[in-house]
Amino acid sequence: MIIAGSGGHTAEILRLVAVLRRDRYVPRVYVVAESDSSSCIRIRDFEERTPRNGDEYSIERIPRSREVRQSWATSLFTTVYSFLYCIPLILKSKPDLILCNGPGTCVPICFIALLSRALKVTLTKVVYVESICRVYDLSLSAKILYRFVDRIIVQWPELQKSYPKTLYLGRLS
Repeated sequence: MIIAGSGGHTAEILRLVAVLRRDRYVPRVYVVAESDSSSCIRIRDFEERTPRNGDEYSIERIPRSREVRQSWATSLFTTVYSFLYCIPLILKSKPDLILCNGPGTCVPICFIALLSRALKVTLTKVVYVESICRVYDLSLSAKILYRFVDRIIVQWPELQKSYPKTLYLGRLS
């Protein structure tokens, strides 16, 4: 399962997916916010121009936890709704891996996947790849998930020094 966010998040995650062994990650389930139509177009373009050997992909849309400029008070309700919405998605797809890189959309999915693993419903591993633009401080999503995910990969040594649980691999895309 691959979580794509609007703008640069989608570009970065697609660059990562492009170097993966596609035969090992089938079917690929992309997850985007329901209000993010541009990421859907970019994912379809990416998948259609990439040679495939009959492998499959799908795009799932979920509600955002918080829209841009949404008040913090009302975001409590939309976040709960997003969490509840993600439960059947995780139970249906039972992903082996969740690969995400920072959109807030990933937080509910990651927590539901980790909960389902704790309850022995799935065996999902969660790998969070911090954006290349994060040099000195983790993004809000990474800070929220820091203690829970299986691995957080960072692309700058300065960031790894501040957050010792992270894995520094250099520039990935």
